[in-house]
Amino acid sequence: MPEFKDASLILALTEKLRENQSWAGETHLQKAMYVLNRVLGVPVPFEFILYKHGPFSFELRDEIGWMRSSGFLEWEIRSNYYGPSLKAGQLGSILKKQFPEQPVRHSNEIEFVATRFAGKNVTSLERLTTAIYVTLDERTSSDKRAVRIHSLKPHISVPDADAAVLEADALVQAVKNQFGRAMSA
Repeated sequence: MPEFKDASLILALTEKLRENQSWAGETHLQKAMYVLNRVLGVPVPFEFILYKHGPFSFELRDEIGWMRSSGFLEWEIRSNYYGPSLKAGQLGSILKKQFPEQPVRHSNEIEFVATRFAGKNVTSLERLTTAIYVTLDERTSSDKRAVRIHSLKPHISVPDADAAVLEADALVQAVKNQFGRAMSA
């Protein structure tokens, strides 16, 4: 029943994002799950590609849809100006109770990501996770990362890309300092 264990991890991450004042929309969850996997090494069965707004997993999107249809997650309209947020559904507490292993095992990593993502909008998450993608997945040399980000995402200026690279490096270093590990290029 790995899908229930994965769903329990997704639910825990969603709740922790909300607890830390994140909007917790699908984009937030996509980027948080990417960082959990790629930077912190939390095993997830989702493959991420660079897509419209940074790293994205179609499998994770499908999992979120399945979780919504199963009553583990639901949408919440919090504003007419932004997309919906995700929150625990009516059956979320049952999922957490029956499959607590993954969230408990990775609670520190979930907390780390949720804290770092608190208050970030989708634009800043796109820049940060694209910088991580260029660094870790493409293995672009450090002096060319900002230019590479701009070439992939022309709407991100080189100065903004430079700032994102610095933030990504700081995030990876914080993982090394706090956990003694981080995925590396």
